[in-house]
Amino acid sequence: MNLLTVDDLKLHYPVRGGVFHTTKAWCKAVDGVSFSLMPGETLGLVGESGCGKSTVAKSVVRLLKPTAGQVVFEGHDITHSRPGALRTLRRQMQMVFQDPAESLNPRHTVGQILEEPFIIQRLGSRAERGERAAELLQRVGLSADAIHRYPFEFSGGQRQRIGIARALALKPKLIVCDEPVSALDVSVQAQVLNLLLELQQDAGLAYLFIAHDLGVVQHMSDRVAVMYLGKIVELAPAGELYRNPRHAYTKALLDAIPVADPTKRRPRRLLKGDVPSPINPPAGCAFGHRMGHPRWKDSVGTNLKLEEIQPGHWVQRCPCCVE
Repeated sequence: MNLLTVDDLKLHYPVRGGVFHTTKAWCKAVDGVSFSLMPGETLGLVGESGCGKSTVAKSVVRLLKPTAGQVVFEGHDITHSRPGALRTLRRQMQMVFQDPAESLNPRHTVGQILEEPFIIQRLGSRAERGERAAELLQRVGLSADAIHRYPFEFSGGQRQRIGIARALALKPKLIVCDEPVSALDVSVQAQVLNLLLELQQDAGLAYLFIAHDLGVVQHMSDRVAVMYLGKIVELAPAGELYRNPRHAYTKALLDAIPVADPTKRRPRRLLKGDVPSPINPPAGCAFGHRMGHPRWKDSVGTNLKLEEIQPGHWVQRCPCCVE
């Protein structure tokens, strides 16, 4: 049974203007995203800035309310759950944010930050909450005496460890990682990624892992979904996607991964044009339109849903992006 199922998820923001502040258009941040996640699995979500990755993440944990579609967690449709039901849900779904300096309250000590989930859920006595906070710090590689210090007293990597400890506090089954290492130095990134893998092995966690670095995503993920302009254009097991990409956008992303050997050269597919506006996206294939592909007009009016081209490998089949 799937731990998480997302079906045709959409989140559109109104664009308002005029004297009466009326809705003039809609920004289609997420426009029909579907995927599933098994217990203990890691699904990587990649794509350019502004493609809707973080919006998907926040919609999954219901920090944002979807415009349409379904989010099903452990067989329960939580798309329109009320605040009381969401409070219970928070025990099972947590999030690690991109910038630990912004996601941790600077006026609270680390102990207060780690005890807050227990207070909100009304779990444990004051002494028990303190003990649990100290255990969480040790679990993520920090000393228990850090409980009395403030976030600004720590480095970026240490702050992210505190954010991970907070996400682990209620023993969730799913953690959404929204670019958890993009703000960290490379050496610190490795430490945090290894910590996440170790925690997954020990607790059987499932991750929805969002990142720009495709090397990191390959290291972390069982499957990878590639997003472009609010839609998933390819979804496959990580090894298969990196070995045999089928969509033109996926190929361009993989070509952009730096090669460690400076003496080696490889052909690159340079992306032309700019990403279309999600307020007024083009008809048909948005990537084909951006590239000025001669067969783009053939995609207008066609059904660009994901199709399974081989077991587990899904691609948005269109005449201008898939050979």
